[in-house]
Parts: sequence; structure tokens; C-alpha cells
Amino acid sequence: MTNNIYILIIAALLDYLIGDPWGWPHPVRVMGWFISGMSKFFLTHCQNFFAQRLAGIVLTLILILCSGLCGWLIIQMARWLHPWLGIAVESIFLASCFAFHSLRKAAVDVIQPLTTGKLEEARQILSNYVGRDTQNLSEPEILRAVLETVTENATDGVMAPLFYAILGTLFPLVGPVPLALAYKASSTLDSMVGYREAPYTYIGWFSARLEDGLTWLPCRLTVMTLALLSGKPLDVWRICRRDAIQDPSPNSGWSECAYAAILGVQMGGTNWYGGVAKHKPLLGNATYPITPISIYKALQLTRYSFLLWLGIGIFLIFNL
Repeated sequence: MTNNIYILIIAALLDYLIGDPWGWPHPVRVMGWFISGMSKFFLTHCQNFFAQRLAGIVLTLILILCSGLCGWLIIQMARWLHPWLGIAVESIFLASCFAFHSLRKAAVDVIQPLTTGKLEEARQILSNYVGRDTQNLSEPEILRAVLETVTENATDGVMAPLFYAILGTLFPLVGPVPLALAYKASSTLDSMVGYREAPYTYIGWFSARLEDGLTWLPCRLTVMTLALLSGKPLDVWRICRRDAIQDPSPNSGWSECAYAAILGVQMGGTNWYGGVAKHKPLLGNATYPITPISIYKALQLTRYSFLLWLGIGIFLIFNL
């Protein structure tokens, strides 16, 4: 059990300091290749909605189970070779499940040219991180897009993987990595095929619903953590209860709204995707404009929440 403490701490440090070096092998890339190949195969050979729904279930179960099992087997082999090698491999795997470094880097990459007046460069960089059309975004809209990305992904990219890693440590035969990898597989599926639009309307329905379910509890715990850290939990909860329930997503609206309530800004509004306007509910009160400082404060809140959960996880491991 003590090794799990080392693994959690090392993984957190690796993600904070290094993140995902460009070009290095990464579990999510392997998952992406598998999803891309299998979804193309199923879309080609499954021509009706029932077959595609069934294919979506098969795709989801295979990827999630294989991700957790393969991670567990690789770690067992590394431990067999040497205990310290096992800790190193397990720490690297777990660090790959955390995305705080990537979120911070994405925000900085967009903010830097924006603050020097290079609007077109900021738009171009932003297009690498968001699905919305960016070519005509104004500076306030760019900042809103960055803040929405940072706050939405704080739950499924940072806090939820940590939640499942801590949960895995409570089961000696499992450990932190398999559950974190399984959750990451679910999240990757949702981001690639979990759309209501064609061609993924039917093949992605199961993965989207499963990811919603797996993220529900970590999301609510994250909102409560943020509310407590803000020092004004009742105000944060009141605004979330007012606005977050209007969002069609059962999780992203809550995650974004909590940050909006704490920062005193407003997110949501009209976004364009492929030239088609889509309106999202307004989240929070527009007491202050969104600025780069707002984004850095959001990242700081995520870091504090992560460290608090990490401390709780270590406490649980010591005492269970």
C-alpha cells in the first residue's frame, strides 16, 4: 500500500513538471488509433441503427476493459523484473492519465500571443484545442473559449482520473493505474465518437452515456471542493443550481459554472461549429470580464483541488 503513495506523488510531480513530451508514446494515442480504426470498420459494415448501437457497446467495452487489463499486465511484468521498475512504470502510466500540465500549456500558448496583440496567431493556436470555429473570434471570445476549455476539462482531464486512481488504491490487487486508464479510455471514446450528429449518432451513444455516468460523482465532488476552497460555498452552489442544470451536459455545465461563480464571470453563449451557430446556456454572473488573470486563477483552483484530493488519497491509504 505504501508504494501506492509513492506512485500517486511521483505521477502528480511528473504531470506538473513534464506533462506529455511531444512525440513520446502515450496510452491515449494508442486508444485513439484503436477507436479510429474500429469505428471506421463498424461504420462500414453496420448499416442500420440497431447494428451501430450494438457495435458502440462492443467498441466501448473492449477498449475500456483492454485498457485497464493491459495496464495491469504491463505493471505486473515490470514488478516481476524489479520492484522499482514497477513503481516507475506505474507512475509514468498514471501521470499520462492526468492533464493538468497540458491544460496549463494550452492556456499559455493562446494567451501569450493574445497579450501581445497577435489576434490571428491566437485564433490559429486556439483552433488546435477547441472544436468551435475560431477564425472570427474577438479577444473576449477567445478568452471565453480558453476559460471554458480549462474549466470543462478540469473534471474529466484532472480530477476524475485522480478520483479513480485513489479508488483503485483501495483494492490491493488493482492499484491506481487500471481504473484511471479505464476512465481515460471512456473519456477518449466520448471525445472521439460521443456525438449526437452523424456519423456517430448511434455508434457513440453508449460511450457518451457511460462517460457521463462515470464522471457524475467526480464532477459533483469537484464542484463541492471548489465551493469550499472559494470560501463562499452557498453562493457557488446557488449559482450552479440556477444555471448548471440548464446545460444539456450533466457534467460540463456544473464544472464550468462552479468556476464562473467563484471568478465572478459568465461563460456560455453562442459558438459556431462548421458555420452552424449553437447556443449554450449562460453560466454565472457577468460581474467581471474574463481576462488572462481569470484563466490563471481557474488553473490555480484546479491545482489546489488536485492537491487536496491527493492529500486525502494519501490519508486513506495510510489508514485503511
